[in-house]
Amino acid sequence: MKLVWLRRDLRAEDNTALYHASISGEPVLAIYVATPDSWQAHDLAPIQADLIYRRLFEVQKDLQQNNIPLVYAQVATFAESAQLVAKLAREHAVTGVYFNKEYEVNEVQRDSQLVDLLAADGIEWHGFDDKCLLPPGSVKNKQGDYFKVFTPFKRAYLAKMYQSPWRVTKLQPLTQQAVWRDEIVSELSPRSSFDYPRQTSERYAVDTESIIKQLRQFDSDRADAYEKQRDFPAVAGTSKLSPYLAIGALSVRQCMARLTYQQALPLVGGREIWQSELIWREFYQHLIYFEPKLSKGRSFTPWGDALIWKNNPAWIEAWKTGTTGYPIVDAAMKQLNATGWMHNRLRMIVASFLVKDLHVDWRIGESYFMSKLIDGDYAANNGGWQWCASTGCDGQPYFRIFNPVTQGERFDPEGHFVCTWIPELAKLPKKYIHQPWKAPNAKALSYPAPIVDHKTEREITLALYKEAKDNGNGA
Repeated sequence: MKLVWLRRDLRAEDNTALYHASISGEPVLAIYVATPDSWQAHDLAPIQADLIYRRLFEVQKDLQQNNIPLVYAQVATFAESAQLVAKLAREHAVTGVYFNKEYEVNEVQRDSQLVDLLAADGIEWHGFDDKCLLPPGSVKNKQGDYFKVFTPFKRAYLAKMYQSPWRVTKLQPLTQQAVWRDEIVSELSPRSSFDYPRQTSERYAVDTESIIKQLRQFDSDRADAYEKQRDFPAVAGTSKLSPYLAIGALSVRQCMARLTYQQALPLVGGREIWQSELIWREFYQHLIYFEPKLSKGRSFTPWGDALIWKNNPAWIEAWKTGTTGYPIVDAAMKQLNATGWMHNRLRMIVASFLVKDLHVDWRIGESYFMSKLIDGDYAANNGGWQWCASTGCDGQPYFRIFNPVTQGERFDPEGHFVCTWIPELAKLPKKYIHQPWKAPNAKALSYPAPIVDHKTEREITLALYKEAKDNGNGA
């Protein structure tokens, strides 16, 4: 019998480990192991935990159609999950364990532990680079090293993707069914232990048909206009597929296949821009693989660790609760806290504000985002925060500092998004919505005054960054 260990690859279709196990000629059984203590240490958002929990039942249905049972267990940590899988493989005559690799440090250590345990018992293991369309190490520069800047990475990535054959795989129903009886694991049921806080994710469908339908609808209805609409949070211009990519309910291959289907290559316009967003996700996965320090709270740039942060607790709390006095920042944070999602343009604005207006360590923002986001993905979240903090691999200089007023005026010109989340500003004339402190009746508003002056804090940031870059070595 073959055992497939599911993690952040919660799908039956286009799942490399499942596919290879299914063509082995032996019965296949899938297992999912919850690890609440490790999840807590990694700031797993309760809303994403709920999405995972709900999605598991749909994966179970999909696998049952292929005569593959899904069993479930819960232990505290990653290390214990590796031990459990190895123990079950040993005690139940499993001939091979299949899994899709993850690239963060703790996950790599977990899988290394599993491999050692299986090898000691003489059990075969098969790890697959399923998380990326082009796995880490397959896209390199002329010197044979990994890329540290996105644009040349993208060029090399596309050249290789268009030249190398790749496909979306489909499971074929097995004629035999694996049988498992054990006191530790059981069939997934509503009674299964899932001891982690959950916040409802009901607004997100979790059945495979709905997820694929959403991908197809974005492709047919909004992909071509994505370039023009994606930066405006009041417009439904994005795909909203990131939660499914984050937990592996959808693969990047499925997205890329749909995006390029019957299209002339290379892509242009909105399709090319959305393709770039997919490749950004791949880029950050590659970086996490080659730079383990990114999983350990370190800056990509050595001087980034020499930055001095104020970390004012009151300012941090105002940022978290959406009470900074800057409407576009506050509306975005209220959206995050209420829904577990935030528009990508807004993520850049609020991250820049926290780091460069409030002088708060980007790691604090990174952790808070992970604790709230339904689409939290460590590599993408880390990459985004370091991009905004100018401590990551980015060709732009550190003096890129977003002005929260002009950003609001540019990307929410009518104030529709802001007034959705801060209705007390809806009665203001449009010219005051993004700087309500200038309105004649500002004192009568039930809305706070700005906690900092952007122009003043910008100058402080420039000085702090210059000092760190001139003197810091990251040692």
